[in-house]
Amino acid sequence: MKTFSTFTDEMLVKSYEKGNNAAFEELLYRHKDKIFGYIYSLTHNRVLTEDIFQETFIKAITTIKQGRYVESGKFVAWISRIAHNLVIDFYRKEANQNTYSNDAYDYDLLNNSSLCEQHIEDTIIHEQTMNDMLKLVDLLPQNQQDIVRMRFYENMSFKEIAENNQISINTALGRMRYAILNLRKYAAERNLLIDFEKIT
Repeated sequence: MKTFSTFTDEMLVKSYEKGNNAAFEELLYRHKDKIFGYIYSLTHNRVLTEDIFQETFIKAITTIKQGRYVESGKFVAWISRIAHNLVIDFYRKEANQNTYSNDAYDYDLLNNSSLCEQHIEDTIIHEQTMNDMLKLVDLLPQNQQDIVRMRFYENMSFKEIAENNQISINTALGRMRYAILNLRKYAAERNLLIDFEKIT
């Protein structure tokens, strides 16, 4: 898999289309945890999640092998839509009861707004943005790192951040402003597309 470490997802798809099975193994390695977690967040049932997860990648393999994969965005968003549709299909087959029960609770998935197409796109894009940004945070001065991690990854308010660091709210806001400026610069240097407006 290390051979493909510099490949983009789209490059891996094209390589797999040409018969390189290891390319798809790399795609699976990159995205399996994210896709599994996404399916589980919708079903709250591990056995069902495992079934849909396997079916998702089987369908992806079939689609790519048949030459029907259309490069219209990120691979992870495309395969997430496959998973999304399979979850919907499952619950439609359960339409006579409209809910799927597990030991924890009954979950009315068909009425869950998180299954809407736009929500899926937004969730995937947001997760990718936060993952990309996390790679850059370590480059910041320590006091800026602390502010960013508390704000975006621990969901703390600026009041809580200020109290936790024993600084004023204005100081916390100032450090965040400089952190964002630095992150923009780091992202540009590495050709990372991060929409800081949406996350701030």
